[in-house]
Amino acid sequence: MDLSLSGGDFMFAFNNVNFSDRLLRIEITRSSGAGEVSCSSIVDWARDRKRRREEDVTDTTHTNDATCHVESYLNKNSCETNNENINNKKHEEALVMAEQEPKSGGEDHEIERVTNNTSVLRVNELHISSAILAAKSPFFLKLFSNGMLESEQKQMTLKIDASEEAAVMELLNFMYSNSLSVTAPSALLDVLMAADKFEVASCMNYCSQLLLKMPMTLDSALLLLDLPSSLLMADSVKPLTNAARQFIASRYKNMSKITMEELMALPLVGIEAILASDGLEIQSEDVLYEVVLKWVKSNYSVLEERQEILGSHLARYIRFPHMTIGRLKHILSSNDFTPSMASKLVIEALFFKTESLAHQRLLLAHEQPASTSRRFAKRAYVYKPIKIVEFAAPRPQCIIYLDLKRKECESIYPSSRLSSQLFTLGGQGFFLSAQCNMDHLCIIHCFGLFIGMQENGSASATVTVDYEFSVRSKPTMEFVGKFKGNYTFTGGKAVGCRNLLAIPWDIFTAKNCPYFINDVLHLRADLFISL
Repeated sequence: MDLSLSGGDFMFAFNNVNFSDRLLRIEITRSSGAGEVSCSSIVDWARDRKRRREEDVTDTTHTNDATCHVESYLNKNSCETNNENINNKKHEEALVMAEQEPKSGGEDHEIERVTNNTSVLRVNELHISSAILAAKSPFFLKLFSNGMLESEQKQMTLKIDASEEAAVMELLNFMYSNSLSVTAPSALLDVLMAADKFEVASCMNYCSQLLLKMPMTLDSALLLLDLPSSLLMADSVKPLTNAARQFIASRYKNMSKITMEELMALPLVGIEAILASDGLEIQSEDVLYEVVLKWVKSNYSVLEERQEILGSHLARYIRFPHMTIGRLKHILSSNDFTPSMASKLVIEALFFKTESLAHQRLLLAHEQPASTSRRFAKRAYVYKPIKIVEFAAPRPQCIIYLDLKRKECESIYPSSRLSSQLFTLGGQGFFLSAQCNMDHLCIIHCFGLFIGMQENGSASATVTVDYEFSVRSKPTMEFVGKFKGNYTFTGGKAVGCRNLLAIPWDIFTAKNCPYFINDVLHLRADLFISL
């Protein structure tokens, strides 16, 4: 076979009997139960296409004997490839029949006949060159050279759904001309799926390159992420899907600026792209989990469906190790997940919390290559995650550990703050707040640490707390006490030390500062309820 056929322009031979050796009959069919679906947006259209794909899987079981005979051989041949399951699925969708007596080539035929569950609307007849199609497509190469009786016939019948007609005709044109006439993103995606089905890699690359050059929109990004699984795994399509995920992650980066109505209207692939982002700006993982639950309950009314979506699709992107202990306890006692799944997720999160920082980094490093699962990485939380150790006796007590990166500390200069996640002591919600402020003489900037009590909107109980702040320091690497006190809290009040380390800000942020260990400031707060 002349391999140059794969890259030449043979449009002069398209549907030309003088340069063709076979007749391809394309039967345009429509499933008997498939009616027209009104789609008000591309997102709706994407969902309709997904529904049609699912229906096609069922429809392929109703093909006639002649069709099944050829399919069976194609499936056997496809086992020789590395993508056995994918190729089998595509061959099942591309229904091909060989007929014993070739007819003369002609124009399109408008017909209406019913075969099993499909209605044949019309037939397009094209004169084709086996060599050109086989050079571009392993699918047609197997079909024309399998050595069985069907490969020797001069007439082949290809059955496709009416929704695929335009894309398949564009694909056949491309196989001769190496170019496309369509430019709309939705049309290019249809051609891309047809090229995947008939294994025309050059057309897949061509469509992908065109789509990459087009401005990304929310609708086009959602369409790309909703492509069939065989396409999502194709090397030529991965740059497209990566760009789509990055677009969605950037659009929804700051969750505080997104309306709940907009989030609730997103399809599953959109929510997955948002949750997969490490740069998502959200108050805490607890808050994000509440948003996820609202979305699941809004889109899936049946409990078992919600558990399936959460467990099989979304749990891999939720950072359970960075949730509060209270939220993890709630997950165990709720029906958000099946009991076994809830236990697995919570136990994994708790074990991660107890690991040393070095081991946590090791776990995170092992997770990096697996882009489909991001359970351990921190996001850009507004409220910084903490570690907490609680004691009930001899009096209510907790020890809070808060780690801040050097860049995070530098970001609060000259007058900002970083607040921790909420934690509970004596039945009340508290938080830590690291601040850059002026010292009590208003002469220098310095690092301060405060503890605040949450304001719950009603008359809060009065709680008296003994507290002590410590920080790890070189060279001993031990926590050193820096400030202690006693304060009677009411809601909305805070107390602490304006210059915790007793040094100016420029010395605090210097490279040789003894309080940064591997560029991390380790803070500790010991809190006791006064008796």
